Parts: sequence; structure tokens; C-alpha cells
Amino acid sequence: MSKISVQAPAVNRQDEILTDEALDFIHALHGRFAARRDELLQLRRAASDEIAESGRLDFKPETASVRGGSWKVAEAPADLRDRRVEITGPTEPKMAINALNSGAKVWLADLEDANTPHWDNVITGQVVLRDATRRTLSFTSPEGKSYSLRTDAPLAVVVVRPRGWHLDDDHLIIDGRPAVGALVDFGLYFFHNAAELLKRGSGPYFYLPKMESYLEARLWNEVFVFAQDYVKVPQGSVRATALVETIPAAFQMEEILYELRDHASGLNAGRWDYLFSLIKYFRDAGQSFVLPDRASVTMTAPFMRAYTTLLVRACHSHGAFAMGGMAAFIPNRREPAINEIAFAKVRADKEREANDGFDGSWVAHPDLVSICAEIFGAVLDGRPNQLDKPLTDVVITATDLLAVDQTPGIVTETGARDNISVAVQYLATWLGGNGAVAINNLMEDAATAEISRSQIWQWVHAQVVLDTGDILTAELVRRLLDEEVAAVAAARGSAFDETNYSIARDLFETVALADSYADFLTVPAYRYVVAAEGVTQAS
Repeated sequence: MSKISVQAPAVNRQDEILTDEALDFIHALHGRFAARRDELLQLRRAASDEIAESGRLDFKPETASVRGGSWKVAEAPADLRDRRVEITGPTEPKMAINALNSGAKVWLADLEDANTPHWDNVITGQVVLRDATRRTLSFTSPEGKSYSLRTDAPLAVVVVRPRGWHLDDDHLIIDGRPAVGALVDFGLYFFHNAAELLKRGSGPYFYLPKMESYLEARLWNEVFVFAQDYVKVPQGSVRATALVETIPAAFQMEEILYELRDHASGLNAGRWDYLFSLIKYFRDAGQSFVLPDRASVTMTAPFMRAYTTLLVRACHSHGAFAMGGMAAFIPNRREPAINEIAFAKVRADKEREANDGFDGSWVAHPDLVSICAEIFGAVLDGRPNQLDKPLTDVVITATDLLAVDQTPGIVTETGARDNISVAVQYLATWLGGNGAVAINNLMEDAATAEISRSQIWQWVHAQVVLDTGDILTAELVRRLLDEEVAAVAAARGSAFDETNYSIARDLFETVALADSYADFLTVPAYRYVVAAEGVTQAS
């Protein structure tokens, strides 16, 4: 008998995933690590309060011996030595098959920002991963079109991204409290697939999101050690790539790699979440930390260049891979002019990353795989990666990482409208169970909504003057919000989901205009999800 209570209606093939043995493993993970997770979240809040009060952030003196040391991470397994192009996407059957067949070296199987924590998605994602591991994954669309895994070329290597440490899962109750979402996602995938992956010449590989300190990386490492012993696979089977997508993590890149060193594979530069985190931590730090329109904040901004340069140096100094950011453009064959402009931007972005020393980069659509592969292939020139480009002579300071005031651009009404429209559209779709949404030819995920609502919050509290001469007040935001929702309703016609858009509108207004800043938009949004599913949230 399982020690976990499942508080959700059963979904298709759930019994294959929630076996008693798998749930016992989740229970063991939770009993050993949930309390420490809680302590680390408290440390996050204390660090946030300290930074907000001081307006400063710097490298930690107590870990100076780790930075610049001669230690190395574990050698990469054979199927993770070439990561020149990685495709990201949710674990939905059709998108999973297209990603695995795309020609990319890696598929980031996303159980986090491109997913939603609806129970059907939680379970179906694990079913898809289980079938993909065993090469039995297939799908037939409602129109009768069949999709299956190719056999004429290698499939992308699967790297799974579980939920971040901050998210709970109210569908699974352990000792009267919700399970830790990260442990659910990791645990179910690892339990069902680790041994099978190793038997097939691969391994259990992960992307770790939203960490804010090396102590959080240490906890993940402890999870890996325990899990490998529990399911009796060799220590060192796990490989993890940490996303550097919070501003505190940018000051602890080498420390994070060091904590994971026996299981580390690399670091990734996650742009939108990084900007979201920067605003979160310095939202009250004055005009020097006010960013211009989201579209104006490119990877060539000085503080973003410092971030990516430091990441490459940190990785290559210790034998780890440096992974570039997302090319989120979604091509449309009916819009060749838009495609041409966007492809040129993608090329420029990937050329910059390849020439800066990154070992590979992300794309959101199969049509971008060949572009990214071509660009990195030209720079790699037969090599699988650029670990031989250490950048040891580069010096990046705290001032460089925080030089937000050197970012070109202004705050415009168009930028405010775009933030409002995209965030509300994304939220409405998220509430409906889809976490990867094509909006204005871009694949958007939860990070988009977070940066959009965070910018509005910051601009209102900083009393920013728009290009129109108007101060962006709460009253003006509400008017723009009404107008943008009305515009979406008119454009979508009968496809407009009035219920979800009403919730999304109210939720956006609450988190964008509240006096206090909500750390994560997805936490209050999750309450609507479980309520709609008939799940009672545990206290």
C-alpha cells in the first residue's frame, strides 16, 4: 500500500506511472529532502530581503577558493559530448516526436516552464518519457495523421527539466502536505527510466531550473546520490545542466558547478527568467535598475554580455559545457517576409554565441535546427564542442553584471501593451493546460509572463514616463488591460475563451499592480488549476 494519497481524478495510463514502487520512491525522496528544500526557500527569502534593503549583490568571499580552482566536472558521457543544437518543448506526444525526430542533438523535455502542472500533463508527460525511452512512442491526431519515431537517423538525446524547487504538487499528499513538484518530476522519470537508459547506452540527464544558490545545487546532488543507490544504478550515472536564470546564481556559477561536479554537465543562459529575477531582486533599487521595453533588452546589452561571457568562462575553466539561449521564433510558411527577417536575427544571435565560445544553443522549432547546426558546425570545425576555449583572461565584476543602466532603449506605450497582451494571452492558455504558446510568431512559456508582469510592476512603482509623455499609473495599466483583452476577443471571435481570459485578466491585474510583489506568478495561477480539477489544496 502506497504512503502517498493521490488527490486527482485518474488519467489515461496513470497506473503505469503511479505504481506502488514508484510512489514509495517519491515518499523516500520527500522524507529525506523536503525539509531541506523548505529551509532553502526560507534562505531565498532572507537573501532577497537583504539585497532589497542594501541594493547590492556581489560574489561570495567564503567561496573564493572554489572560483578559479583547478577542479573539473565529470567527463561527459558519449551521447552528451556534442550539444551544438538543442530543441526545447513540452512532453506532449506530437511535439515530443517532432523534437526527437528533428535532427537536434538534444531534446529538452520540459516538465517546467513549457508545461503546465495540470494532473493530466504531469502523468502524460511521464508516459511520453517512458515510451520515448523504450522507442515505442507514437501518436495519432484527431484528424487521423500518424506520428512515430524515426529509425533512419539518430534521435535527439533526452534531457528532462523538472519543476523548480519552489513549486509544490497538490495532487500528491505526503504526511498531510503537498509533494515537492521537483521531486515528483525527477523521481517518477528516474525510477522508471534510469536503468533502461543506461542499458541503451544513454543515461538519466537533467536540466535544473531556477536555482538561486550553490546550496540548492548541493541539495540536487544529494538527491542524485540517494536516487542512484536506491534504484541500484552506478554513482555518476546522472548528468545535470544547471540553468543560470536567476541573478543570485550568476554570482555563484562556479560554486553551482562545484557542488554538482560528479554529476555536472554544464550551465545554460536562460534569458527571460534571468531578467525576471533581476527585476524581482532590484525592483525597488531605483531608476538605474529600470529596464526598457522587453523587446529592447537583447543579448548584446552590456550586463547581458557580462553574464554570458562569465558563463562561458566558468564552464570551460572546469570542463563543463556552456549552452546558449533560446531562439523562440516560430516560422510560418504563409509569411515569408517575416520569416526572412526573423531568420536573419536568429543567425546573428547564434553566430554571436558560437563565436563567444558556447558549445551549443536552444531552438523552439524544428525548422531552426538546421540553421543552428550550420552556424555551430562552421565554428566547431569537426570538434564536438569548444571546451578548449577557456576564456581564462576574462575578468567580469559585480559592476559589470549589474550595469542595467547601460541598456539602450526606452519604455513605450507599445511595450507596455505588448507585455499586457502577451502575458494575458499566455495565462489564459496556461489555465487551459497548454504551457508552450505561439504568440506573434514566438514560442512563449511561463518566463514570458513573468518578465512581462514584472516589468509592469516595476514601471508603475518607479513612475516611469512613457514615450507618450504619460506616467504609467495603475489606472493607465487597467485601461490598457481592458483594451488589449478586448482586442484579443475581437481577433479570436468564437475561439475566445471568456472564462479563462477573465481569470487571466484578473490574475494579471493582481500580480502586476499589487503593493507587494508576488515571487512567482505560477503559484497563484496554480490555485485555479487545482480548483478546476476539484482538488482541495493542502495547507
